[in-house]
Amino acid sequence: MERIGGEDSMYQPRAVNETRLTHSQNSELFTLTYGSLVAQLCRDFENNYREVNNQLDKMGYNIGCRLIEEFLAKTGIQRCSSFKETADVISKLGFRLFLNIQPHVENWSNDNKVCSLIIPEPNPLTEFVELPVSTDSKIARELWYSQILCGVIRGALQMVQLDCDVYFVKDALRGDERTEMKLKLNKVLKDEVPAGED
Repeated sequence: MERIGGEDSMYQPRAVNETRLTHSQNSELFTLTYGSLVAQLCRDFENNYREVNNQLDKMGYNIGCRLIEEFLAKTGIQRCSSFKETADVISKLGFRLFLNIQPHVENWSNDNKVCSLIIPEPNPLTEFVELPVSTDSKIARELWYSQILCGVIRGALQMVQLDCDVYFVKDALRGDERTEMKLKLNKVLKDEVPAGED
């Protein structure tokens, strides 16, 4: 059995199996083709970066709604008892399992309903990317290049009855000192079926 999340982590997957290599190859393929996807969306929406963000978020939401099943099957983790524990699981297990990175959770609000996920550098989605800010200054103000991650987290949380807002506040690709994502718990749902976002 392999620990995920470091020596002191209480979160452990059931067992590492032979699909690990295939899964790693799939995540590498995703990160390599993601830039082409974003570039195509920019062309399709004629550099309307806010609409590109919306489309990436919708794609991520749909991925997250499906990815949660794989996550639960691979980790065998039980329902979290708090939003704080949920954020810890996302950081130590979710990102580690699917992108092989481990963000830090910090900046908790007093009511424990808002926190920040600090994405470590290099962010696998942006490792080989430069924004063309010299030819299009609007891109650095409006495009959240990794927006798909917000949608994935939002979709996965929705499937475990947590209605959340997930959004970027900083991005190293845009010149910020770090990449920071906010998670905000709006409410705990009562076994409702989430509305589809097609």
